[in-house]
Amino acid sequence: MTDTSHTLAEHFSEQDVRYMQRALQLAAHARDAENEVPVGAVLVLGEDILGLGWNRNITLHDATAHAEIMALRAAGERMANYRIPGATLYVTLEPCAMCAMALVHARIGRVVYGAADPKTGAAGSVFDTLISERHNHRVEVQGGLLADESAVMLRDFFRARR
Repeated sequence: MTDTSHTLAEHFSEQDVRYMQRALQLAAHARDAENEVPVGAVLVLGEDILGLGWNRNITLHDATAHAEIMALRAAGERMANYRIPGATLYVTLEPCAMCAMALVHARIGRVVYGAADPKTGAAGSVFDTLISERHNHRVEVQGGLLADESAVMLRDFFRARR
């Protein structure tokens, strides 16, 4: 385990750390290969990776092409179903309201995110979309896994663009 994951060992499993590290690799790919905001996502059911995603808004000219949505689309195609109950999504940045609602509609069981998003986060920072009692499905949320790595990647990306 890395130093950051070691401090969170009581809250996250080694599997959680491994999948978040993969999400960080996808975020770096978004940044390096497509000059996109570095956010990566891995959708897992049991031990099977069902979908991978990274931000592709600019590349695809699509406001909905967030990492979470791309992972959901890949998993939906693979499973031939838009609902994936019990799956866990690992994402490097707290989901926005759009992504959070997509996760609710997909019946995702759990979301593990890295860095909090104090401007648009919908997993507790600004909105509580994933756990709202107004929905017929609630998603378990755990934040802060490898948060420093995620935050540094995002901060460095935006600094370089200024």
